[in-house]
Amino acid sequence: MANTLSETPEQEVGPLDAYSQVVVSVAEQLTPRVAALEVSHRLPDGSYAGGAAVVFTNDGFLLTNAHVVGTAEAGRVAFADGTAVPFHVVGTDRLSDLAVVRADGVTPAPAHLGEAAQLKVGQLVVAVGNPLGLAGSITAGVVSALGRSLPTRAGDNVRIIDDVIQTDAALNPGNSGGALVVASGDVVGINTAVAGVGVGLAIPINSITRQIIAALMAEGRVRRAYLGVAGTPAPLPPLLAAQRAQKTGLRIAEVVPGGPAARAGLHTGDLLLSANREAVVSAQTLQRLMLGDAIGQPLALTVLRSDALVDVIATPVELAATD
Repeated sequence: MANTLSETPEQEVGPLDAYSQVVVSVAEQLTPRVAALEVSHRLPDGSYAGGAAVVFTNDGFLLTNAHVVGTAEAGRVAFADGTAVPFHVVGTDRLSDLAVVRADGVTPAPAHLGEAAQLKVGQLVVAVGNPLGLAGSITAGVVSALGRSLPTRAGDNVRIIDDVIQTDAALNPGNSGGALVVASGDVVGINTAVAGVGVGLAIPINSITRQIIAALMAEGRVRRAYLGVAGTPAPLPPLLAAQRAQKTGLRIAEVVPGGPAARAGLHTGDLLLSANREAVVSAQTLQRLMLGDAIGQPLALTVLRSDALVDVIATPVELAATD
């Protein structure tokens, strides 16, 4: 005789599988801490711009994307329990696509910011956000790739955000500014872009972004150092590569006249090998050194020029802010 509903074997109605347990746990932890964010300016179609934001301090600071906030100075955040409070913008940084806002009212307990450097390809991640205006939405997937790059622009300044996380967790408009979370409940990224079907990108939470977040909270902006060079990766000569345990350097393609690099004596065609004794293998390597604490500080550079190693000292200046 066929089993009746009451006779269904125990294994068919047993506890949640391990995957589901992780996703459910993350949803329960993070849904209250990720708000739907609506900024107080209208889009061309008459709707309000918006996305998501993550509560990350006990005193009402939330982290989101700069492109979600745009030029707005204020707006409203709505939480999963139905409460909504106004917020004001503390600071935005378009070159990292990060922004900090502060709620003008009570917020839930904060999420914990983790460390993206510990991620592994294939690791389970959960995206929490506000896609298509549907607050508190959860999608799950895996880390598809690490170390991706994402170009950003602020006026004439262009920067590459490196170590971007690629995931196949479904992202849609409105997910921007939401949390990318691992099984422990730690937020390891801020979802920022949909690159194609099944391809989402997130700004990593790491030592660099922590500095940026701290600067936004303290000063409302991020100060960056400027050297005045542009270049592309290029291989070192085999013997030098073996001696330095370094395969590539940065071939300088442009030296801005009158800039710090020009004053230090760098030339077009130089192969930049190191900065402050750190191997320079790409433009991103140099870029990581160009945060506010590098402004006005001597920067030791080693270049290969006509088969000779040349050491120079450059003093970066502050990168001019542009809209």
